Amino acid sequence: MIKKNYYTILGITKSANDREIKKSYKKLAMKYHPDRNQGNKNAEKKFKEIKEAYDILIDPQKRAAYDQYGNAAFEQGGYSNYSSFDTNFSNSADFSDIFGDVFGDIFGNNKKRQNQRGSDLQYNLELTLEEAVRGINKEILISKLQKCNFCYGSGSNSGEKPQKCHNCKGSGQIHIRQGFFSVQQTCSHCYGKGEIIANPCLHCKSTGRIKKQKKILIKIPAGIDSNDKIKLNNEGEAGENNAPSGDLYIKIFVKKHPIFQRKKNDLYCEIPINFCIATLGGDINVPTLDGKIKLKIPPETQSGKLFRIKNKGVNSIRTYQTGDLLCRVMIETPVNLNNYQKKLLKELQNSLSEKNIEKSNPKSKKFFEGVKKFFDDLTK
Repeated sequence: MIKKNYYTILGITKSANDREIKKSYKKLAMKYHPDRNQGNKNAEKKFKEIKEAYDILIDPQKRAAYDQYGNAAFEQGGYSNYSSFDTNFSNSADFSDIFGDVFGDIFGNNKKRQNQRGSDLQYNLELTLEEAVRGINKEILISKLQKCNFCYGSGSNSGEKPQKCHNCKGSGQIHIRQGFFSVQQTCSHCYGKGEIIANPCLHCKSTGRIKKQKKILIKIPAGIDSNDKIKLNNEGEAGENNAPSGDLYIKIFVKKHPIFQRKKNDLYCEIPINFCIATLGGDINVPTLDGKIKLKIPPETQSGKLFRIKNKGVNSIRTYQTGDLLCRVMIETPVNLNNYQKKLLKELQNSLSEKNIEKSNPKSKKFFEGVKKFFDDLTK
C-alpha cells in the first residue's frame, strides 16, 4: 500500500503554519471540487485526498502524531493513542462538510454575523500654501450616518433587547440540502445577525443610525503637504446597532501659489532683475512667507542662476528640519525706452568691439563657435 505524504498532497512544507495550510487547502479544494469536475472520478479522488490531508494537518494532535509516526499513527493496530482517528470518507456527509470548509468564507460560517464597524470616510480639504506651512484650525461640516437620537443606537423603539431569530435559531445562517450537498446561506429573516428586533425604531428603521450633519474642528499641523492625511478616530460613520464607528480621514490639497512652488520642504520662486543689476551687481528684495529680505546679486550674474537662502522654506512635519528658499533670477529686457536711453545702449554696444567680445560675452562666443563647427562639418 502506498503511503500518503499529506504535506506533498497539499503542496506545503513541514514548517507550514495553520494559515498556510488553510490557504493551500482552499486553493486545491476549489480546483478539484466535484461540482466543478462533474463525472471526473480522478478529481473526486484527489479532492478526498486533499480533505484527508487537511483534516490531519490542521489538528494539532493529529499533526503531531503524523509527524512522529507517519501514516501508522492512524492505521488499525497503530499507535494506540491515535488509532481511533477516522480518516475514511463516505459519499454524502463528508461532501457537505467539505463544501462548508471550501466555501465557508463565501457564504459565511455557522457563527451569527456580528454588527459591523461603521464605514471609514474621507474628506478632501483644500488649503492655501500659507495655511499648510504655518498650520491652522479648520472647521468642516460633513454629512454621515450617526447614532440615532431616538433609540440611542439600539434600533428598538421600546429599548427592548433583540430576540433570537426563530428561522435560523440565532445562527444567522440556514442550510439548504441539494442532493448530497448542503449549501449554507445567510438567513433572509435576520440578514445574518441571528437576532430580530420585535419593535423597531421608526426613525432609523432598526439600524440604530440616521443621516445627520456634524461640525468637526480639525487641527492642521504646520508643514503638512498635498496628499497627506489626518486620521480622526471614531469620526466616521456609526456602526449598526451600537457597533463601533469608523474613522474619518482628512486628505489635504494645497492650492497653487502665485509666487512660490513647493518641492518637499523647499520653496522655489523666480525673481526678475534688470540687466544693469545683473551686470554691475546690487541688492534686490526677495519675498518670503514671513516678509521681504535682501539678496545680494554679484556682478556679471547670468539669467537663470539659482540662489539658495537657508532656512526660509517649510518646517518639516516629520523631521522638524526647515527647508530652504531657492530663487532663480531671470534677466528682464527693458521696454519703452526713450531716445536718450537708446543712445546710451548704442554707445555701450559700440564699445563692445569685436576684440572684447570674447571677454564680455563668453557664452555667445562659445555658441557661435559651435554653430561654425556644425556647418563646417556639413560641408566636409
